[in-house]
Amino acid sequence: MPGPARPQDGYHARMPTATLFRLRLQEHDSPVGTIMTLRDDEGVLRGLEFTEHGERLRMLLRRQYPRRQIDIQPGPADLDMDARLQAYFDGDLQALDAIPLALGGTEFQRQVWAALRAISPGATRSYGELAALLGRPGASRAVGLANGANPIAIIIPCHRVIGADGSMTGFGGGIPRKRWLLSHEARASRGDIPFSLTMQ
Repeated sequence: MPGPARPQDGYHARMPTATLFRLRLQEHDSPVGTIMTLRDDEGVLRGLEFTEHGERLRMLLRRQYPRRQIDIQPGPADLDMDARLQAYFDGDLQALDAIPLALGGTEFQRQVWAALRAISPGATRSYGELAALLGRPGASRAVGLANGANPIAIIIPCHRVIGADGSMTGFGGGIPRKRWLLSHEARASRGDIPFSLTMQ
């Protein structure tokens, strides 16, 4: 009987190699803690998170770009991002809108993230309201999962989503920061600046 089939001479089966995805890390001061940002080689923003949750951001990016080998290295000072973040925290709530960004994730996740950006500063929505806006009224849990997978905090304002009863639901940066950001945006939207808030 013939022996088991063998690959042709000179042929070696190979797994597809992951494409290198280089990201440059910068850190920025803020009233609610140090913020880290990740930009790609074209300067497009791919991630924004508070530094103590940096490993969570790395995990999200690995899930959202499964065919890429993510390489994060320190980058040069990002003075434009420094200025835009400072303006936001000084009360200019549109200061972050023009920052170029790109997202991985699933189509549904990107739909949820787009819906988050449509929530006006100073306003909030519940998970159920977002699901209804997306034409998926029974998908509030899926909306919550997509909200939690958001890799670009503040700019994609997942902090503007609250419980159906108005409660402060989970936020990757922590409930005290969520409460601070909502208070900041509400006061700035009313023109109640300058002001000083503390995290509690």
